[in-house]
Amino acid sequence: MESRKQAPRAKKDSAKAAGKHDAKAAKAVAVEGVAHGTLENQATVLSFRRGRHTQRTNQFLLGISGVDSRAKASQYIGRRVVWTAPGKARKEIHGKISKEHGRNGVVRARFNRGLPGTAIREKVRIME
Repeated sequence: MESRKQAPRAKKDSAKAAGKHDAKAAKAVAVEGVAHGTLENQATVLSFRRGRHTQRTNQFLLGISGVDSRAKASQYIGRRVVWTAPGKARKEIHGKISKEHGRNGVVRARFNRGLPGTAIREKVRIME
């Protein structure tokens, strides 16, 4: 029975190794893009900036695609962000990236007005 269990594990390990190798190549390409000054212009609203008992309704955590380190995230500080409401009115709420959050490329953004809760998991534009 043990031989049956070990065979699939070996396949998973080889798949993981291949995945890590591909991930390293993808990171190298992403680093080159940032080094030349090309920055992404979309981010995803992840959540409110919050503590254990409170949440700050005008501050949000944003995940920028292709950014996976604090150093890359620091290049976005000071940039303006815009969330556009769905529907006919197309109301826009403006904000500004204020600081990095953690070590994995997430940033904090302060908006002039609080975004609605439905804005979580939606895209925001990063203005250049």
